[in-house]
Amino acid sequence: MLLLGIDLGSSSVKASVIDGESGKCMASSFYPKDEMRIIALKPGWAEQEPEEWWSNLRSAILDCNNQLGAKKSSIGAIGISYQMHGLVAVDKDFGVIRPSIIWCDSRAVSYGENALKNLGKEFCLSRLLNSPGNFTASKLAWVKENEPELYNRIYKIMLPGDYVAMRFTGDIATSFTGLSEGIFWDFKKGGLSGEIMDFFGFSHEIIPDVKESFSVQGRLLERVASDLGLPVGIPVAYRAGDQPNNALSLNVLNPGDVAATAGTSGVIYGVTDKTKFDSQSRVNTFLHVNHSTENQRLGVLLCINGTGILNSWLKRNTGNDLTYNDMNDIASQAAPGSDGLSILPFGNGAERILMNRDMGCRISGLNFNRHSNSHLFRAAQEGIAFSFRYGLDIMKETGIDPGLIRAGRANMFLSPVFREVLSCITGVEIHLYNTDGSIGAARGAGIGCGYYKSAKEAFPGLLAVGKTEPDKTKSVAYEEAYLNWKNLLRSV
Repeated sequence: MLLLGIDLGSSSVKASVIDGESGKCMASSFYPKDEMRIIALKPGWAEQEPEEWWSNLRSAILDCNNQLGAKKSSIGAIGISYQMHGLVAVDKDFGVIRPSIIWCDSRAVSYGENALKNLGKEFCLSRLLNSPGNFTASKLAWVKENEPELYNRIYKIMLPGDYVAMRFTGDIATSFTGLSEGIFWDFKKGGLSGEIMDFFGFSHEIIPDVKESFSVQGRLLERVASDLGLPVGIPVAYRAGDQPNNALSLNVLNPGDVAATAGTSGVIYGVTDKTKFDSQSRVNTFLHVNHSTENQRLGVLLCINGTGILNSWLKRNTGNDLTYNDMNDIASQAAPGSDGLSILPFGNGAERILMNRDMGCRISGLNFNRHSNSHLFRAAQEGIAFSFRYGLDIMKETGIDPGLIRAGRANMFLSPVFREVLSCITGVEIHLYNTDGSIGAARGAGIGCGYYKSAKEAFPGLLAVGKTEPDKTKSVAYEEAYLNWKNLLRSV
């Protein structure tokens, strides 16, 4: 059987098809070839059109089909990974009511803070394991207050992956992990939080049916199958947010396992069986994809909004026609510490590790006579790695203390400079694997439809393809640069 995985990001939609038996990737494609549009009508806002997601998904699947030829008829299940914390609202005809308010949108921070104040810090942290913050529930509260006519038309709310599943199957559903990432989940009760729903004045009717992450969650509609060139009736058998799914793709499923990504945003994600939380909600705890009542599995997530998007901004705006490989090579020409140039990469909305502050990106110490693109590009990668270190120190307070970080060979982890800085500044070894979110979603589909009898069977072909160890000869220089970076952060 072939398995199709979809990874709906904020920059692109990627589709991959793997052979279930060998784990080999048979076809892969992403759209658009540049980057998807993020609509920012006001500072701190970030929206995307769900129809644009679907259009790019369709193009990616059709491209995979062209690569597969007749083999496409062997696709037997679909898995979906998606950008977390977004809000999609539909009416009774399943029509999208407004653009999706996506994960990096900051407009709802005050709504989450108000909920924390009124429900009480003790309740929120002990029952929700998080401040309501800027997550999906708070985004919906913003719509309710500021767009009441639109809010009154809402039939169901969804996360971005739920929307994709609805388009595939005609069924509206969400997942238990999805409720937890939206801050709708009561960890003590093991169900929907009545207190959150009542505080914000939400009807329980707007919450969709809830499914297990690994389960048959609907089947491909005939008209959709015909349009996409896929077999009619194959199941959507897995859905998860991009970071839990990235962990799955790396076989990060058990307590002590840690995964990382560094795409548009950057994440360190550790699995635990202990119900712990950060007292300031700077890192967040959600249900992991393999959580069950019998075997608790929680994911502790450190998210930094401004990571790869900083590198992308530099690529577009430094006036050179450079590839990312070119930028990495140029960055390697500067010495550790970038000759005193420091960059705070926080230019993509409110940052949780900074108590939901939206401070913007800062470049400090720039000297026109000494610094060149090599220092600028290195300082950007160092600043991203330093923000990981800053957040990891917070994660250690919840019991996440990795000796090894697993990552897919993609995005910022393709840069030797970034890997070196991150490994040196954290003292942790980094292993790279031949996988990504779309391949992880395909493996998840294999588990959900029963092709794999257990999660242990779902990783044929997963191989380590690179290793970076801390370079002790450079650690002192990086630590000094980090302390300068940290002092800059404190001064802002």
